[in-house]
Amino acid sequence: MPGTLNRMEQYIFTDQMGKSIELGSYPQRIISLVPSQTELLFYLGLGSNIVGRTKFCIHPTNKIKLVPEIGGTKTPRLNDIIALNPDLVIGNKEENEINSIHEIEKVIPVWMSDIKSVDDALEMIKGIGLLTNTSQRAELLIKRITEMLIQLDQLKEKTKNKSCLYLIWKRPYMGAGAETFVNDMIKRCGFTNIIEYKDRYPQLELEEINKLSPDYIFLSSEPYPFKKKNVEELEYLIPGSKIKLVDGEMFSWYGNRMLKSIPYLNELITNL
Repeated sequence: MPGTLNRMEQYIFTDQMGKSIELGSYPQRIISLVPSQTELLFYLGLGSNIVGRTKFCIHPTNKIKLVPEIGGTKTPRLNDIIALNPDLVIGNKEENEINSIHEIEKVIPVWMSDIKSVDDALEMIKGIGLLTNTSQRAELLIKRITEMLIQLDQLKEKTKNKSCLYLIWKRPYMGAGAETFVNDMIKRCGFTNIIEYKDRYPQLELEEINKLSPDYIFLSSEPYPFKKKNVEELEYLIPGSKIKLVDGEMFSWYGNRMLKSIPYLNELITNL
């Protein structure tokens, strides 16, 4: 993720999709279209530089309401974005709609992340550190997360040979499959993701889930807000699996949220 100054006094950065952007200086007015990356910008000390965010950007709760909202992750309002006069927009390949991104980058530089694993997330943190002149704090965050990941390795004996299905949606049921950040988090906890052989977010029928017979089914709090009643329903329909509600942010938010997610996963596994 290089950030260099060339002879034309332009800072050149390459995002995780391999696209280069040129800036006249480090960005001073940033719009973030990704909740976890918005939270990361605050963590890096850039709160005063964030001039816009999506309605799904909810952390840090005590500061985020002061930032103007410009629509959803997949439905940003271009006119509102332009009116805020940003010099950079930060997005993500999965969370944002590509046509919206193309419209934005016609008038404003856009830096995109592409995250399918913890390693990708750490590379994103490094890249945003370079992009925003906060590399020192970004590198310290990467170091802390890397050290904390060792805690999960120490718990793998408990989850050895245990399979897991992580559901993100109902009607139809959808799970987190291959090449997703959630999949990597599941595997780092020592589980076998029982649908890793499938697409990234495959649809699943109840009959198929029963046939797969996972040891554990995790019901995420987001994007579908699974509740206790859903646990009870699946306990009846899929009696061979242990069903558990889990905090979706702890499995799917990449950035400084991992400082909280690793202890959360540690406790989750300990208490299974």
